Amino acid sequence: MNTTPLPALILAAGRGERMRPLTDTCPKPLLAVRGKPLLQWTVEALLTAGVRDVVVNTAWLGQHIEDQFSPETLSRITDTLQIQERIGLCFSSEGRDFGYALETAGGIVRALPLLAPNPDGVFWAVAGDVFAPNFGFAASDAARFLASGRLAHLWLVPNPPHHPQGDFGISPEGLAIDGPGTNGARYTFSAIALYRRALFTLPWCDIPPGNPHGVTAPLAPLLRRTMAAGRVSAQLYTGHWTDVGTPERLAQLNIGIPQV
Repeated sequence: MNTTPLPALILAAGRGERMRPLTDTCPKPLLAVRGKPLLQWTVEALLTAGVRDVVVNTAWLGQHIEDQFSPETLSRITDTLQIQERIGLCFSSEGRDFGYALETAGGIVRALPLLAPNPDGVFWAVAGDVFAPNFGFAASDAARFLASGRLAHLWLVPNPPHHPQGDFGISPEGLAIDGPGTNGARYTFSAIALYRRALFTLPWCDIPPGNPHGVTAPLAPLLRRTMAAGRVSAQLYTGHWTDVGTPERLAQLNIGIPQV
């Protein structure tokens, strides 16, 4: 089995409408959480876990994100984390290429050619607007997924107050299902996952490789199709996780917290 650290894709192209007016001049992934940009928490977690190749997709105010994560900034981050290896960080600039965001599935297909290749075609993906500072991006989880042959593995979280109905269930066999799972529970998709490149090709996804025409497509219908075929697994994550989707949630994260 391949033991090379997997590449990662951070999805940071959204407009952040619910965060306005904060996002009128600042992309949501650059809003400060506990003293540093939200996106930096995810970058640091990935690097700490051993990931060395990261792609960030952008659209709204994407140049701000590219400027923030310049080679100089990345060097300071790696120095702080005492990382000696080469780090590859690049951007899939949907705003520059098309003038709009491609939604999640469309954005992933667009970014795939930029991801460092690996024999198993597997990569981490995480939304740039979630705060999960202790999520480990564990090599053991990746190894189990690699051995499973499934197309996706999702981390689900207990339903937050703003999403009480949840998204998916977990079967007794550990499969993600589009409905209630064990004990009738549905959980919220954390927007953290492992994917296999094959998920974003025929017969599951009909967007041409590299999405040269800028097709917009959401991810949920694609996941539901593959869940119905028994090709998606899931597990529950109970660590600190916040969907930083509103100014109120952002403020709550920053209230009474020493800045770092």
